[in-house]
This record gives sequence, structure tokens and C-alpha cells, in this order.
Amino acid sequence: MVDLLPPQLPTRATITGLGHFVPDTVLTNQDLEAIVDTSDAWIVERTGIRERHVAGPGEAAGTLAVEAATRAIKDAGLTPSDIDALVVATCSSDQPIPHTGAFVSDALGLYCGSFDINAACTGFVVGLINAAGMMAIGGMRHTLVIGSEALTRFTDPTDRGTCVIFGDGAAAAVLSSVPATEDGPGLIAFDLGCDGAAAKYLEVPAGGSRLPASAATVAAGDHYLKMAGQEVFKRAVRAIDQSVRITLERAAMTVDDIDWFVPHQANIRIIETAANRLGIPMERTLVNIESYGNTSGASIPLVLSEAAAAGRIQAGDRVLMSGFGAGMTWGSAIVRWGI
Repeated sequence: MVDLLPPQLPTRATITGLGHFVPDTVLTNQDLEAIVDTSDAWIVERTGIRERHVAGPGEAAGTLAVEAATRAIKDAGLTPSDIDALVVATCSSDQPIPHTGAFVSDALGLYCGSFDINAACTGFVVGLINAAGMMAIGGMRHTLVIGSEALTRFTDPTDRGTCVIFGDGAAAAVLSSVPATEDGPGLIAFDLGCDGAAAKYLEVPAGGSRLPASAATVAAGDHYLKMAGQEVFKRAVRAIDQSVRITLERAAMTVDDIDWFVPHQANIRIIETAANRLGIPMERTLVNIESYGNTSGASIPLVLSEAAAAGRIQAGDRVLMSGFGAGMTWGSAIVRWGI
């Protein structure tokens, strides 16, 4: 029986543990030069990516998630039995049915409620907000939010517009309930949105109930990720700018109050353009896209986990996360660091 907090107590969800994991196999830009018409210089100039990790045999979004989660739970000083709910953010599920969280729960020995969120690259932010809401209303003590992707399984190795961009990996965060105080730690404000009319610009057309798998869909390559890069770029910059400004307003803050900006690691030019429009210097922007590429729902927690492990993020820091992705979804959240 889970010992829940009395739901009437005002609480906030704060990050108390982080962990990340990436596959051992590394695919460099030089490796890609032998596969598609591209070059290291072209990839670096346009994306900022030099290498990415790729899931190997027996690895999937679920297995990567388990490794990251195990590290996050240990980092929080907890055991799996302490977790009251599990949220897995992924758009590269192990199977259509059941949800990837079922496999993760089994591997970790969890018996709490679990569900997946498919908001693509915005997934971790959406998961964080959902978990915080459950904790505030349901009196949960600890929830586990994981962003995990094996998107290289869905990229066409002959399409240089996508195969050079995406990488695989996972990162997890343990959220814990703390008393809500004006200057205390935890989730302070957020914004979420979706422009479904733009879904066509980033999608995997086949494999679902709209276009079930068939010999024809496989022959047409409709199980691969399709992306209209320029359109996504424009919409991403605009979405980040608007979402961040809304979130800052809800938190009664300005960009000068933010210690760290943590954008989705999609493309270095998107990151730099968005930061410039917002007036946030790159010195306060966390970036690791060079080593991992675009890991979709895993990218924000992965860069957070690395930065926290390196001691860059300190208690009291105000951390602004912002993601955007297929759908087209977007979301931002401000968290005051600490416990």
C-alpha cells in the first residue's frame, strides 16, 4: 500500500534525482559520409551535430528507459518501491500495444500506475507537467518521468534530411513533493500548446489505424520519418519564443531572472535563433547536441542530467525548459532547482 501525502497540503513537484543512458554504438558524421551524400562540414554547419548514439540489437526505447530510470532512482536516494507513478515520454514505442511503460514497470519492479505520452520532442515537458499535477492533486510523494527514444529505428538511412539529425537515448527524472512556498523549489509555471494543422510537416505516415501496415506502405517507405525541415525550423523558433514569453509572464519573471535555458536539442541554429530572439545569452543556454543529435523526448532531460552531474545547476537556480515537436506540439516550464 502506497503511503500518500494528505491531498489538502499545498505541494510542489521538484526534481530530486536524474539519470541518463545512451547506447554504446556511436554513428559519426564521417560514418554517414559513406552512406549518404553529405559531409561532416555540412552536418556541423547546419545542425551542430558531430555524432549520435544508435540503439543496437536488443535495445529499444523501453530498455534505454530502464537504464536511465535506475540511475535516476539511485540519484534520488530511493528504491523502486518508493515510486507512486510512472510516465514515459516517447514517440518510438517498443510496440503499438501495450504502452512502453508496461515493459519499463516490469523491468524496474514497479506496480504503480503508468502511462506513455506521445508528444514527440515536447514529451518530457508534458510528462513533467502531468506528473506535477497528479502529485499536487493526488498526494503522491514520488513520480518517475522518463524521456526515451529509439528514433533511428524510424529514420530512412538514405534520407540525409533526417538520418543525420536523430539519435537514440534516454533520461529520467524523479519528482518529489515538497511544501509549496513562494521562494521554494519546484515547478513554478508552464505553457502547453499544439497546432494540429501542422502535423503533416513531421510525421511517420504509416503503421497506425489511419494507414495500417501493408506491403504497399512498406514499399513506399511510409514507415520512415518524414520532415519538412524549413517549415519545422520556422515554426519551432516561433513556438519557443511565444511559449517562453507566456511562461515567464505566468511566473511573473523576465529572461533576466532565468539562470539556465534548456531548449530541446533539435538543431543548433534553432537553439541559437530562439535564444537570440528571447535575449538569453548562449552562456546561460545548456547545449549537448554535438554529442547526441536530436534525441526527441529524451533531449531536455539528457542535457539536464549531464549539467546537474557536472555541478553546473545549483540549488535555487531557475531553470527554463522549452520543447517543440511533431504534432506540432510545444511546451515550456520553469522549475526552481533544489529540494
